[in-house]
Amino acid sequence: MNRINELFKNKKKVLSVYFTAGFPALEDTVPVLTGLLNAGVDMLEIGVPFSDPLADGPVIQNSSEIALSNGMTLKKLFSQIEKIRDPETEGSNLQAPLLLMSYLNPVLQYGMEDFCKKAKETGIDGVIIPDLPVQVYLDEYKELFERYGILNVFLITPQTSETRIRMIDEHSKGFIYMVSSASTTGINTTNSSQQIGYFERIKKMNLKNPLIIGFGISNRTDFDKACTYASGAIIGSAFIKAISARKPLGEEIRSFVASVLNEQGKTTISL
Repeated sequence: MNRINELFKNKKKVLSVYFTAGFPALEDTVPVLTGLLNAGVDMLEIGVPFSDPLADGPVIQNSSEIALSNGMTLKKLFSQIEKIRDPETEGSNLQAPLLLMSYLNPVLQYGMEDFCKKAKETGIDGVIIPDLPVQVYLDEYKELFERYGILNVFLITPQTSETRIRMIDEHSKGFIYMVSSASTTGINTTNSSQQIGYFERIKKMNLKNPLIIGFGISNRTDFDKACTYASGAIIGSAFIKAISARKPLGEEIRSFVASVLNEQGKTTISL
């Protein structure tokens, strides 16, 4: 069983964290990854920096620009994580699910089959490619992803029709990424009746796949709220901000995760 499926089978309130590979410094990828998992994060979304990240807000865009200037590439990322699943690698939770978040252009430049093969070799469980159309995936890449055991995660938004959501649910095998609002990452939205209505509408559809809510999740309050409507949530921009100060990295990671998972870290910022 894929580690993603195993996680959702056995855990409620899944905390996933996004971070940009090669940020703040080029060789911080593995220290950030291991630090997050050792701090208690359930699943990680490793961002492949890209020069034109349309779905990302200014915080992640800036981290991508810095990572690219540091010399981060998809090839470099694979070389950094190639031993992450080895038993000798230091860490307490290194069998947790790992996903790559990348736009389509870097993947195509690398070569789709080479990408899937290398992802499998390095212990990646799934990918999120926001600009890969569902039908293109089904027609051209589904067989390839399944051959290498890589789960492709689709996104839905408040504007996604019920028919399309049902179709996505039918062809998903891990979880569905439920974008909280029609905005870019890192934008805090409000608990409007429209947004709550969206969450409730999707929950009532009783989809076969778990839902993870992302975009605008930044603290314990947001996380707990999201988990009343879904199986967990993804935090990205808030974490990138936390490690941007460049205090001792390990200390900053532990502090941030504790603020989300522990009651004393509760804040008043809403979804």
